[in-house]
Amino acid sequence: MSEHEESAIGAPVEDIPTPQFNAQGEELLPGIEADPGAGEQLTDEELLQSVAALVFASPDPLSERRLVQLLEGPRLERVRAALETLRQRLESSGLPIELKVLAGGATLLTRPELAETVQRLFKVRKNERLSAAALETLAVIAYRQPVTKAEIEAIRGVQAGPMLRTLVDRGFARVEGRADVPGHPLQYGTTRLFLDRFGLASLEDLPRDSELAKD
Repeated sequence: MSEHEESAIGAPVEDIPTPQFNAQGEELLPGIEADPGAGEQLTDEELLQSVAALVFASPDPLSERRLVQLLEGPRLERVRAALETLRQRLESSGLPIELKVLAGGATLLTRPELAETVQRLFKVRKNERLSAAALETLAVIAYRQPVTKAEIEAIRGVQAGPMLRTLVDRGFARVEGRADVPGHPLQYGTTRLFLDRFGLASLEDLPRDSELAKD
């Protein structure tokens, strides 16, 4: 076959990359440096801990190549060994978590037998999801509390009754008292659940105007 003839898979022979090998005779995969990087200085236990942290934190499966890049160049076989050790430790721990390979990458999943239990969490989260209108109303309450229904409506320009009822029913808002004005309307404020759901230690952690301003 001449250099211009095509291979069995249809690509010109001259376009097929020549395999590269390191000093140990191991084939180097594309995208991975020939020489180990700073990550090679990690001990086996440090590498295991780092791999476990990355796989746990990533929303998507991580390939071995991606792990090598993120860990700054430990040898590929060490990453593979760390993944296998992680799989074995999880299996022997008795925890309902396992290391699985999906779409060519490693990820952590709960065991299938607990699927029904885990599904309850997603049902609860779906039920707790707030609409854009409810979030706008909640933002007004959070920043202006204690605030009356009329004040919320003046800011948003729409009726606030249904949204207030929703927020109170969901536990994100509560009645704080009555305003010292004619009619003594109810005043609303946020709850501890509001702080918990939005990751706030206190109302002092709410973003200020300067933090919300666009660049």
